[in-house]
Amino acid sequence: DLVDWRKPLLWQVGHLGEKYDEWVHQPVDRPIRLFHSDFVEALSKTAWYVVFLVWTPVVLYLSWASYTSLARGDTRLFSSFTTEYSIPVHKYCFPFVFLLGMFLWSLIEYLIHRFVFHMKPPASNYYLITLHFLLHGQHHKSPFDSSRLVFPPVPAALVIGFFYGLLRALLPEMLGQSVFVGGLCGYVVYDMMHYYLHYGSPRKGTYLYGLKAYHVKHHFEHQKAGEG
Repeated sequence: DLVDWRKPLLWQVGHLGEKYDEWVHQPVDRPIRLFHSDFVEALSKTAWYVVFLVWTPVVLYLSWASYTSLARGDTRLFSSFTTEYSIPVHKYCFPFVFLLGMFLWSLIEYLIHRFVFHMKPPASNYYLITLHFLLHGQHHKSPFDSSRLVFPPVPAALVIGFFYGLLRALLPEMLGQSVFVGGLCGYVVYDMMHYYLHYGSPRKGTYLYGLKAYHVKHHFEHQKAGEG
């Protein structure tokens, strides 16, 4: 009775104030509508397989492009600072750089999940409450809304583009791209795994069964813990 479920929720939750934190952590099993606009609402939702279909070809292409570029032998680390002591980056380094990217993605996702997605917005700040609900609160309010379990491609492209530009600026061109494509692969695996932990049925006693139990506890028992 705190919100009108017949209307988009995004512009309502900020008015909950001090009641928001308790409300958002009481899960319901029903779909959520965020926006008035049908077009914007459609961009905020997606089926799980769309993430795989959109980003897997990008991962494969950039992996091939990075490896073949490194194979030419003209990529060197620290070359922007010194030519005499720069270190060549061979094609054999690509798998390790790729795995480094996957590790960095996992670390970044954990830090964002813990310190941003699970922040407690001030009760007096309408805009921070609204932002929190948009970023992650909606998922905890309705954890079985299947259309909101993975990151939609359009907003994801903005975030992915930012990290691509950042890594290309900080590292030699192909080295930055190699780290990036590993991170992008890590993101795809993460999103698929997250969907499976909500809707999959792993066999009891397996690793995935334990992981699903861990994630279920995060949603229904200890919502301020178990962010990994």
